[in-house]
Amino acid sequence: MTSTPSAHAVSQYATTTENLTARIALHAYGTNPQSWFSWLGERLPLAGDVLEVGAGTGKLWTHVDHVTRGIRLTLTDFSGAMCEQLRTVPEARVRQCDATDLPFGDAVFDTVIANHMLYHVDDPAAALREFARVLRPGGRLAVAVNGRDHLEELNAIGPAVGRPDLALHATQNDFTAETGPGYLARLFADVSVERYHGDLEVPSPDPVLTYLASLSSEPLTPKQFAAARNHLQARIDADGSFRVRKHTVLITASAGTTQSADHV
Repeated sequence: MTSTPSAHAVSQYATTTENLTARIALHAYGTNPQSWFSWLGERLPLAGDVLEVGAGTGKLWTHVDHVTRGIRLTLTDFSGAMCEQLRTVPEARVRQCDATDLPFGDAVFDTVIANHMLYHVDDPAAALREFARVLRPGGRLAVAVNGRDHLEELNAIGPAVGRPDLALHATQNDFTAETGPGYLARLFADVSVERYHGDLEVPSPDPVLTYLASLSSEPLTPKQFAAARNHLQARIDADGSFRVRKHTVLITASAGTTQSADHV
């Protein structure tokens, strides 16, 4: 098993977009009628110069029409494969870089977005310092992150079939929905938290098995695969679907030093 969050992220994302795409696809089975990306897009402070750090495949920008809204969009990711995909986003500037060493001047963005990526860096505080540096006075930060109990039912499958490496939390740092507001309050003002409500109800084992396969370069053995399928099918037979609890929040803050937090 890789030893740090960033090393794991490199093994998962540096040369392919397929693992991230497989994980996003599972959330099509969400119980909230509004998708995560649509919900997020409605809440982001989007005007002027906008930076998304760790933008992945750029999925957010298929739900937000930044061109019509006149947003000057910059997208970054450490992964060359992700950056190649990001270059298909219309009128976006793309830079390959590390979140803790952004290749931009001070106070050049009105908004910085970090959507489900801060738990992949070794030092989230260092990344937040960079976000604070590149934000203009009064600029806004938007961070999406998960709680410790996020996807517990999925995380339990790997250990149950002899693959504890498939538990997501084992590869991430301590930046969570619970700790994130405190991290932001050290550098930003007006910290607030809003939860995205909704779980997963997956009607067949296959999407979950595809998700599990995306988590490691070492495939499940035939015995492990059969055990995982049987586990999933038993839950589906009993409950009508494989139900997975989600715990995702959006944390927003303003460039400044006043410490406050308002949880929803």
